[in-house]
Amino acid sequence: MNNLISIIIPAYNGEKYIQECITSIQNQNMNTEIIVIDDISTDKTADIARSMGCKVIVNDEHKGQVAGKNTGIRVSKGKYWLTIDQDDMLTVGALKRFYEEFQKAPESEIIMAKLKDFPETPKDAKFCKKEPFYGILTGAAMFKKDIFNKIGYFREDLITGDVIDLTNRLKKFNIEINKIDFISCSRRIHDSNYGRTNQKDEYKDYLKLLRERLILQ
Repeated sequence: MNNLISIIIPAYNGEKYIQECITSIQNQNMNTEIIVIDDISTDKTADIARSMGCKVIVNDEHKGQVAGKNTGIRVSKGKYWLTIDQDDMLTVGALKRFYEEFQKAPESEIIMAKLKDFPETPKDAKFCKKEPFYGILTGAAMFKKDIFNKIGYFREDLITGDVIDLTNRLKKFNIEINKIDFISCSRRIHDSNYGRTNQKDEYKDYLKLLRERLILQ
């Protein structure tokens, strides 16, 4: 089980996209477990995931995307851990490339690749970044799972600022990220993207983290 890769998909009403997401993982032809954390969807998200052979955990109450990542950490069995949004897709050969990079540099704890935006419709193109870019999550970073024993889980009191908080804790524990010049994830841009629909919460999280940093200084 040393080469098992756990893929976590926090999901909510994602029936329109989740089949493509899961297919992109299954087509990697690697030793994976796909775990879908369903946040009480009202559509067929969970049914689709089950029909495709995924392990599905349905929350007993609405908990949000961040809590879904933490649930995925707790139940996953792989040495390696990656989370991806329900509307995104892994590129061909992405998991193999991550795994090979870990074998080249076994001391690494996080391998980070790049994301590439693509618009769902022509009107969404203006929200896409023109060039590939690095990202700590969303299909572009693979972790050794035991890293969470060092830095702790994601903060569930943050709605969209969890990535900033995670980055700060990585710096605190002097954990370096091994970046590779490779596009591992195709990020779908549409009008229901989490970041576009939760901008107010994002600003609140940024202010909360800033206040905490100032208090600690």
